[in-house]
Amino acid sequence: MSVFNSSVIIHPPGFYIVGFEKFPYVSFYIIFLAFVYVVTVVFNILLIYIIACNHSLHSPKFVAVINLAVVDVLLTTTIIPSMIKVFLFKDNFISFNLCLVQMCCYYAFATMESYSLAILAYDRLIAICLPLRQNLFNTVEIMSGTIAVFWIYSLAQIAYSTGIMTQLSFCNSVRVYSYFCDYAPVFRLACNDYTLQWSAASASSMVSLVAPFSFILLSYASILVTVFRMKSVNNRMKALATCVEHVILCAIFFIPIIVIFLIGLFLGSMDPDQRVLSLSLASCIPPSINPIVYSLKTKEIKTRALVIITKMKISL
Repeated sequence: MSVFNSSVIIHPPGFYIVGFEKFPYVSFYIIFLAFVYVVTVVFNILLIYIIACNHSLHSPKFVAVINLAVVDVLLTTTIIPSMIKVFLFKDNFISFNLCLVQMCCYYAFATMESYSLAILAYDRLIAICLPLRQNLFNTVEIMSGTIAVFWIYSLAQIAYSTGIMTQLSFCNSVRVYSYFCDYAPVFRLACNDYTLQWSAASASSMVSLVAPFSFILLSYASILVTVFRMKSVNNRMKALATCVEHVILCAIFFIPIIVIFLIGLFLGSMDPDQRVLSLSLASCIPPSINPIVYSLKTKEIKTRALVIITKMKISL
């Protein structure tokens, strides 16, 4: 990293997104992601509609599910259309201001994805470990307020992290090796000191990824202790069955990201194309799976979805 001594801040007109330079058949991969995007938007909007229209589903758990569905749509909308433009239509230039906007939106929604899964873990924790105190610790109002607080915090945190990017000067390369205007690949292009941005990124990763994941692990440790104290095997199975869909979603979202970080930590390096591919899949695939998992595991949602599909077939 070279030190830029001038007090003048130099902002380039924009950046060039250059991920997947050596990745074969990238066009087929982007077409696959376009299909994933359509599935994500359609199924999540359908899920939101079903829950909103079915009063029996107006519970804290499904308030959290609606929040996750909204986050899924916003997250994929921030990233996949941009990837189609860059890698399918070969238009890889993004203006400086639009780069910051995309960066802010992506990390805000990715942060909320992590927090949303932690919020669902809280719902399961209260429902199984403190069933008699649900009205005290987990009502629709409490759940809505909790979600609102995390939204405000996430937006404020990411707005600050993005805002301090304007303090950097870019006087050398403007080629961002990623699948979007990514935070770390961008600030590493700066020719002045980016210690503040590196610190913000590190702190944000701890708070937005490690903290929610740790909370989820602790929640399920408490749930398992409570479940194995139950005398009835049938009650144990029922309690664990209510957690299956959430465990699947957490595994799909957290495991790829954590594995990538561990490889980078212990092996020191990772093939750039493999890293970009893995991170893009970790960002784009979970939002498409979330509504399908909840639809298959929730009888009311599955029944209502079948009714809607039947009506559509009849009208056609």
